[in-house]
Amino acid sequence: MFISNLPKLMKEKKMTARAIISATGLSPNTLTKARQNAGISDCRLSTLGRIANALEVPVKELFGGEYGHEQG
Repeated sequence: MFISNLPKLMKEKKMTARAIISATGLSPNTLTKARQNAGISDCRLSTLGRIANALEVPVKELFGGEYGHEQG
């Protein structure tokens, strides 16, 4: 499962949800989904790219963790 780093990055960059929505043109619901661990994996790559650009970070920094479970 992916973990959303978006809340942490927003705090570090001192960006509010309103500022990201304004910079990206995304809907509040889309940003809310991206901020949740269960929702970020459902976001389109283009959406994540817009958020990453607004935060001036690589897309891969928006999430952490692994998808699925390790076998072994």
